[in-house]
Amino acid sequence: MRKIALVAAASAAALSLAACSEATEDSAGETVDSAAADTEANMEAAGNTMEEGAAEMEAGADEMAADADAAAAEVEADVQDETTAEAQAD
Repeated sequence: MRKIALVAAASAAALSLAACSEATEDSAGETVDSAAADTEANMEAAGNTMEEGAAEMEAGADEMAADADAAAAEVEADVQDETTAEAQAD
């Protein structure tokens, strides 16, 4: 359905450009180029935001893993009646 709509829109645009003057065609071409550049810039910004979010998630996961290791060492230290440092060394 989407492809049909895109083909119809492209056909309508092509027909309307065929009836336009050269200046109008140039203006339309510049508008298309500008829209493409804007789209590319927005996609790049979205990609950068996603990469930053992934880096933050990775840092959070590393912190959670370190907290879990510390908690496990405390439990092991309590169970084996040793210091936390000794439990972490095991």
